[in-house]
Amino acid sequence: MTVYALNLPDQLKYEVEQLAQSQGVSLDQFILWAVTEKVSTLKASFPQIAYRQGTDGQLVPIIKGTGIRVQTVVIASQKWGMNPSEITNEYELTEAQVREALSFYAVNKEQIDAAIASEQSLEIANG
Repeated sequence: MTVYALNLPDQLKYEVEQLAQSQGVSLDQFILWAVTEKVSTLKASFPQIAYRQGTDGQLVPIIKGTGIRVQTVVIASQKWGMNPSEITNEYELTEAQVREALSFYAVNKEQIDAAIASEQSLEIANG
């Protein structure tokens, strides 16, 4: 087994510790369990979604093999009002890729909305 140092925000660490305690397992065991569960879910549910490191060092969900961020598809759909067929044509994706990106967003809405908001704030600040 590989040893890996993990930095967690204080509030998240506190919540994870509480959940681990309620499950009767150590913090390490709980984190391993949670990561294993997440990897299994992503592999089974979203085979066309991968992660890459963004310019800010954070992991960003992308459509595998394209480099197109899931948040790009979400913005095209929500902000620009494009339907899946239009997104398919605009970004040279398959309809299955667009549907999967939007489904991934539905499951990971909070994370992706935070990334979109952060990027918009940065654009405004640099505007």
